[in-house]
Amino acid sequence: MTIAELLQSATEANHLSDSPRLDCELLLCFVLGVSPSYSKTWPERQVSDDQSAQFNALLKRRITGEPVAYLIGSQGFWSLDLEVSPATLIPRPETELLVGVALELSLSDQASVLDLGTGTGAIALSLATERNCWKVCAVDLQQQAVELAERNRLRYQLDNVKLFTSNWFAAIPAQRFDLIVSNPPYIEANDPHLSQGDVRFEPASALVSGDDGLDDMRLVCAQSVDYLADGGWLLLEHGFDQGGAVRQLLEQAGFKSVTTHSDLNDLERLTQGRYKFPSA
Repeated sequence: MTIAELLQSATEANHLSDSPRLDCELLLCFVLGVSPSYSKTWPERQVSDDQSAQFNALLKRRITGEPVAYLIGSQGFWSLDLEVSPATLIPRPETELLVGVALELSLSDQASVLDLGTGTGAIALSLATERNCWKVCAVDLQQQAVELAERNRLRYQLDNVKLFTSNWFAAIPAQRFDLIVSNPPYIEANDPHLSQGDVRFEPASALVSGDDGLDDMRLVCAQSVDYLADGGWLLLEHGFDQGGAVRQLLEQAGFKSVTTHSDLNDLERLTQGRYKFPSA
């Protein structure tokens, strides 16, 4: 079969996906070892029987709901192509909002940054790529995630990033950061979406945070004040319906200039606050 013929039949079979054609293009180009644009440039190319078999095996797994990123082992984020695995969340496009907002802050060229719950390293590595003089520290509770993020760091030779295992702030030496960023777990334990779609295949520990989804957010807000420099910023990604609760948590912890940003779908997605040392 040609690329065009195989994609046509596969797209019709992949009817449960929100993006069936794109899924099939990514899987087929992965099998062929070519860039995603190849299928559009050379639709008449013949696909071998072995390649068709590999593709169909991946397609069957996709039809059961397994994420494309896990099937091909990578996901684009910001300007990077990151290795991913079932040990971590798949970086989402909406998280790029956090990177963009962080880069717009008026920070020193020598700013120190902490990324809590780094996963693949998406946020930390994106910031380090854009600001090569920033000193970025990134931590995750899961050793497998730290090892994966380290591979991504090495791929882009980002010497201004240090990665290690820590349960939030537990293993971080006493110090002050100009910026703390986090995309913590924020889904309620009984949320029905946990049993639907791609999220079924992602680690629950990186998704769920107590009955109201805010347990980890509370901890980060409360403890960040002991690790922020005077005038330092905390940026938190959260659920679209959690903006009010997160603003309240930041204000209760003593943060000022608390602001929420919306994503491209006009959903509240990110809240920031600035911490000033209490006056004597």
